[in-house]
Amino acid sequence: MASHLLSKSSFIKGLQCEKHLYLYKYHYDEMDKLSEMQKAIFKRGSNVGVLAQRLCPGGMVAAQGDPPNYDAALKRTKELINGDAQVIYEAAFMFNEVLSIADIVVIEKGGMKVYEVKSSTSISETYLNDAALQYYVISGLGIRVKDFSIVYINNQYVRKGDLNLQELFITESVLDLILPLQKSVKQNVDRFKKLLVRKKMPDIDIGEHCHNPYTCGFYDYCRKHIPEDSIFDFSGMHLSKKYELYNDGIINLKDVPEDYPLNKNNEIQLHVFRSGKPLIDNKAIKSFLSDLNYPLYFMDFETFQPAVPLFDNSKPYQQIPFQYSVFIKKDKNSDAQHFEFLAESGIDPRKKFIESLLRVTKGKGDVLVYNKTFEITRLNEIARNFPEYADEIERLISRIKDLMIPFQKKYYYAPEMKGSFSIKAVLPALVPELSYDELEINEGGLASIAYESLQTQTDLMIIAEIKKQLLEYCKMDTLGMVRILERLEELVF
Repeated sequence: MASHLLSKSSFIKGLQCEKHLYLYKYHYDEMDKLSEMQKAIFKRGSNVGVLAQRLCPGGMVAAQGDPPNYDAALKRTKELINGDAQVIYEAAFMFNEVLSIADIVVIEKGGMKVYEVKSSTSISETYLNDAALQYYVISGLGIRVKDFSIVYINNQYVRKGDLNLQELFITESVLDLILPLQKSVKQNVDRFKKLLVRKKMPDIDIGEHCHNPYTCGFYDYCRKHIPEDSIFDFSGMHLSKKYELYNDGIINLKDVPEDYPLNKNNEIQLHVFRSGKPLIDNKAIKSFLSDLNYPLYFMDFETFQPAVPLFDNSKPYQQIPFQYSVFIKKDKNSDAQHFEFLAESGIDPRKKFIESLLRVTKGKGDVLVYNKTFEITRLNEIARNFPEYADEIERLISRIKDLMIPFQKKYYYAPEMKGSFSIKAVLPALVPELSYDELEINEGGLASIAYESLQTQTDLMIIAEIKKQLLEYCKMDTLGMVRILERLEELVF
């Protein structure tokens, strides 16, 4: 059976950038390594796709394996269509050297209905281009496509008891939207095929297209010429302005002209880079510190966001707190005392989480967090879902103050922070002896993935190890806050 030149994924890559398509086809080994977060997103998409099959039960799977055996999938799809099958999952089609695998196909008299399943909560332009290509392939084979729908997640669905798939998923016909795209699909297919047959890498420089609609899979590969301390480190600067500098030949921060118009934050960033010395606004730091009331509670949460709600009274992608770490300092000179909580998997963690947190933080004194919007939003969500705790939660929220402010407002800024005021940028600058580098779980996204994996993990050794790693990570966040505050106090008092 003839092999394919293009697939759905490579077609979408070509729309983003012809060089992306070429590299994907002929230099696959040069692709940037997938992050654990990206792997989790792909796995989530696959799991949602399998769940959505229950909307059209009784189907047969055509394409199997990862990656599938495409020849076998094409053959199996043909057999099922010619047989008695009414529903096919992962149906494979090829036309004009373009391969398409449809998530769900329902065969009816005089044609078929096609369903593409997405784990997102809305329909994007990329999804329409994906659907348009599938229509091009299937209809090109002489098959009548009676309707084409995208199935996506309803983020307003609230779970009550067993999953209601009819409410969890939204099925929306996009046939009227993809029919007008058929001419451009054909033109792009012809363009991409010529590019791939020619086997010459397109001469395309980096630009805003590297980020849209997704970060390119060869992002690092195409940026080997970008030095450390580049204009791409400017924080908060619009991409278009960064690429304006780049296209003017200004790449290194040291090459930015003295009279180049920058906002106040970028001016500070550039000044500190050039001086090599931190900026310290003693008066502003002292004012911030003087407003803190001991005992201080240093608090951090971790959350996970299952696409499919696991617990009653929760929505898709709702951030569910499952862990906290709290350090308490009775006064400026006392040692910090540590408290922590990690929920058991398989049950709704929110009630035990909030009961334990309220118990530990009860009393007087300010509660310090890093980026208070996150913690306050999570607490308000729990108060909404579990109103019996609302009064206590409100009192806790009234005590929260944000340790991020001195860094966000540039009361303290060091070259090592590279424009960022996240705790992972601040910690190496102020407290270099503490580091996330040695931790297996070293950022919130990984913590979320790890805890979600516990919901289905049965190996007790693996469960114990993941729990240990989660506790170490969350403790590092709050210990880092303790040390950062102590270092600020040393600077100005």
